[in-house]
Amino acid sequence: MNATLHHLKKLEGRRLDFDYKKKRQGKIPDEELRQALEKFDESKEIAESSMFNLLEMDIEQVSQLSALVQAQLEYHKQAVQILQQVTVRLEERIRQASSQPRREYQPKPRMSLEFPMGDSTQPNGGLSHTGTPKPTGVPMDQPCCRALYDFEPENEGELGFKEGDIITLTNQIDENWYEGMLHGQSGFFPINYVEILVALPH
Repeated sequence: MNATLHHLKKLEGRRLDFDYKKKRQGKIPDEELRQALEKFDESKEIAESSMFNLLEMDIEQVSQLSALVQAQLEYHKQAVQILQQVTVRLEERIRQASSQPRREYQPKPRMSLEFPMGDSTQPNGGLSHTGTPKPTGVPMDQPCCRALYDFEPENEGELGFKEGDIITLTNQIDENWYEGMLHGQSGFFPINYVEILVALPH
């Protein structure tokens, strides 16, 4: 830029010198006028070349800047797409979590020790159920159990009961479920919710 300004100033000076000598044509030697014209043309070519190079350099710099801006724009477009995909996935997880039923804490059943009925002797200081009132309404000569916790049926065929209810056992479905009767209703219930009073026959 500084070189171009220098050439323009030099061109302006030689132009003024040529104009001055041109006005004095006839009063000065023709060779002096010819030399002034040649210097003016030389400075004009140098100044034009310098201006052209400056403009070309400007275009190259602008092109590089434009390429940089395009690259940054493409990068941010990709970042926006990734963030949009993450947002969609998070919203889907939120919808799934909202549609699932809320889980409630269920305490694990307390460990109990079983002893033969009618045996008042507790070996090795074992736990005894003699302090619990004997169940009423269910003959103790048939398989039965006592509810340790409240059980609310969630599926068809399940038998609901309250803590302390005495349930007549009719069958063991598998290692986790019994079938029994309470208040004239029959259904299934989890084994770990009850305490066996009279076991089912094997």
